[in-house]
Amino acid sequence: MRDEQEQIDAPGPADSHIGEGLFDETMGPGSSFAHLYRGEIHRMKLWRERLDRTSNWAITLMAGILTWSFSAQTHPHYIILLGVVTLSIFLCIEARRFRAYDIWRSRVRMFQQNVFAYALDPEGGVVDENWRQKLGNDYRMPNMKMSFEEALAHRLRRVYLPLFVVMLVAWVIQLTAYTDTANLLVSAGIGSIPGTVVTGLVATFYVGITAITFRPRNWKVNGELIPSDVTGWNRPERDEA
Repeated sequence: MRDEQEQIDAPGPADSHIGEGLFDETMGPGSSFAHLYRGEIHRMKLWRERLDRTSNWAITLMAGILTWSFSAQTHPHYIILLGVVTLSIFLCIEARRFRAYDIWRSRVRMFQQNVFAYALDPEGGVVDENWRQKLGNDYRMPNMKMSFEEALAHRLRRVYLPLFVVMLVAWVIQLTAYTDTANLLVSAGIGSIPGTVVTGLVATFYVGITAITFRPRNWKVNGELIPSDVTGWNRPERDEA
């Protein structure tokens, strides 16, 4: 009898299954699920602000470069090309941030499609019958759900392709209207680099970003504006942010 009492009073190990039944069918609006959803919304908002901050810096830099380039006829044209290079750096940074942002956004969309939409309209059913298992796996091992190239395409379509086009038009105007010769290939030279090489590199770059932007693809992102049957939740990819 004494041994049984000692076993009851003795502190046991921490319950490793404390989360069991936390998200059951009886959960109410103030349950842990609501706090989880609120937390995912907050993280998604923070990463959205990081994306906007990068875009704002890119637009500000572009405006400054164009203002300075056209303020005097003696300013060299390659400053605009340096602006294109800087915009490319901002694009790569924003694409990496967009992949991380999509981790939180995809979770929020999974909640909205399979919990709140079903609560509002039960006849519509759920989008994914295995959404709980997929979310559980994603919390255990978060993974990127889109490739870096697809993230580039998203940011080019939304923000950066128009900026690159503006820079290209400004460069052509600088070469043809702000130089002594109207020959584009001649005036495009930079130091000992012939204008044909510079023009070829610029043309190759713009063909590349246009191909990335508009090539046909199956979008992996599960967003509001680009609905896709392939959401990326089944991808085995485990890239670093």
